[in-house]
Amino acid sequence: MDIIRPARRATLATAALLGATCLLGAGAAFAQAKGADSFPTRSVRMIVPFAPGGPTDIVARLLAQRLGELWGQTVLIDNRPGAGGNLGVEIAARAAPDGYTVLVTSSSYVVNPALYEKLRWDPVKSFVPVTNAATSPNLIVVHPSVPAKSMKELVALVKSQPGKFSYASPGLGTTPQLSCEMLKGLSGIDLQHVPYGGAGPATTSVVGNQNPVGCMAQPPAVPHVQAGKLRALAITSAKRSPSLPDVPTMVEQGFAGFVTDNMNGVFLPAGAAPALVTRLHADIVKALATPELRDRLQAQGLEPVGDSPQAFAAYVKQQIAQWTKVIRDAGIKVE
Repeated sequence: MDIIRPARRATLATAALLGATCLLGAGAAFAQAKGADSFPTRSVRMIVPFAPGGPTDIVARLLAQRLGELWGQTVLIDNRPGAGGNLGVEIAARAAPDGYTVLVTSSSYVVNPALYEKLRWDPVKSFVPVTNAATSPNLIVVHPSVPAKSMKELVALVKSQPGKFSYASPGLGTTPQLSCEMLKGLSGIDLQHVPYGGAGPATTSVVGNQNPVGCMAQPPAVPHVQAGKLRALAITSAKRSPSLPDVPTMVEQGFAGFVTDNMNGVFLPAGAAPALVTRLHADIVKALATPELRDRLQAQGLEPVGDSPQAFAAYVKQQIAQWTKVIRDAGIKVE
């Protein structure tokens, strides 16, 4: 009995300790959930690692307006361009994981880890994925003077005149440029890359026939395609775009698995409470369901998504793997 009593006392003490721990855990979970329910109680900062006016900035501003209405709080857009998007992402990574700093960024998030030798942030460890708010595919376009009317004809034309053709892109390491590098790798064509400092000048160069071919995101190219100043040969999405229904996909034209797009993803700094992630995700999905917001996104060539945090996390990992292979195969480096 003398041996059992201490054991019994120990058992009772252990049970009491476990019970207290469970209560503390339940209390913390309840506090997190309660905090998420009342979020936000002050203004929220939304970091966009690019200059104003681009697709990601457009998505962020449309979301900020609608979320501000839902929350009754101001959502401030903080544009932090620089270093290919890395500067703003780094600033967001150092922020407190309390929900009051939100990162909205593009596919540079999944490209830059392979493009830059050293980053001060990690795409998997530094952030918690919330949702991919909207995507836009890439387009392969030509100047109207180019006789090719399909991708098959363009490949044949370029092969017949090696060294003659160049393509414009918004810049080194952008998904439009990487899409053209994928095309080169799959078809064996010789296309010289001419990078520009953004979608605007790249589009202008093809409209002006300084470069006969262009690889660019859909939003800046659509008005020129619709006006007849550019001919779109292919879209890189899995299905045709409502804004350009006559433009076939790369897959339709015999390029199996050729699907690329530009994400506009929402992230919170690592350590954000799961209840907070759930709350932010639910509110973004609610905002994206607003007909006015959806119409405004689609008018810009952007397709609303609003996938789950789990699905978005899987997408991020898949995109990192895809672009890492393209970058390494093409030997692309940032000097």
